[in-house]
Amino acid sequence: MGTPEFPNLGKHCTVEDCKQIDFLPFTCDRCSQVFCLEHRSYIKHGCPKADKKDVTVVICPLCAKGVRLIPDEDPNITWDTHVNTDCDPSNYERATKKKKCPVPGCKEILTFSNTLKCRDCLVDHCLKHRFGLDHKCPGPKKPEAGFQFMGLLNRNRKEERKSNRAPATSSTNWTSSFLNAASSVRASAEASMTKLGNEISQKLQFSRDGVSQSSSSGSRNGHVEECPQCGATFSSVTTLVEHVEKVHEKGGNRAGGKKVTIDACPKCSRGFHDPVALVEHVEKDHGGSSRGR
Repeated sequence: MGTPEFPNLGKHCTVEDCKQIDFLPFTCDRCSQVFCLEHRSYIKHGCPKADKKDVTVVICPLCAKGVRLIPDEDPNITWDTHVNTDCDPSNYERATKKKKCPVPGCKEILTFSNTLKCRDCLVDHCLKHRFGLDHKCPGPKKPEAGFQFMGLLNRNRKEERKSNRAPATSSTNWTSSFLNAASSVRASAEASMTKLGNEISQKLQFSRDGVSQSSSSGSRNGHVEECPQCGATFSSVTTLVEHVEKVHEKGGNRAGGKKVTIDACPKCSRGFHDPVALVEHVEKDHGGSSRGR
């Protein structure tokens, strides 16, 4: 058997009438014997242990459940054990009854390929009655109207009536605390809106008049410029000049006022509507020099 190079190559078939040498033998997974290609199956070599791993399931006619037969046990004993312990006749209708289309008069059996669920009523229908008009769809469930927290309050009251575990005053206390919280939120919102309105009014007034918000700090430092016509105060000469050009010079012809010219100090940028006052200021505060720094 084999060759000089491979002395263990190939084996003889175990069947007495065959004994053929096969270089690619088959080993039976039940009886662990070696067979050739012709006798490799259980039936061909008459395997005595062929039913050891055999799986046979019988459907019970009473409960429609599967009963597995044990190879080393009598099928009658297996059946009696199932009937006495696991058999439930009420399960037969649930297991054998097939789901049908709920439309009256339709006998179509719902399967995986012909079943569609309505997006509104969420009920399975056949392909013929898949549209809402065909199965008289009532439509989607309407949401609860009114205040969104009222539904929660009503559900809590119903649960308290059913359970009767909490005292009667618990719902009243919860309602009062909820109303107090709502009123506090409303008050804070109104205060915020009032503060916002005041800030907007101040910004509008500043844009109309051109009055700087730092005029008060400028008055403490001694550099406050005052408009000779309306008396408004400004922290710098530039702001005062813009105010005069915007308010008084444009509307001077209609109001009948005269045009005012403001001269700025080249040293400290302070404004003077009188040139003589400007010269006196330069001689007194800056040592008589009108040359800018």
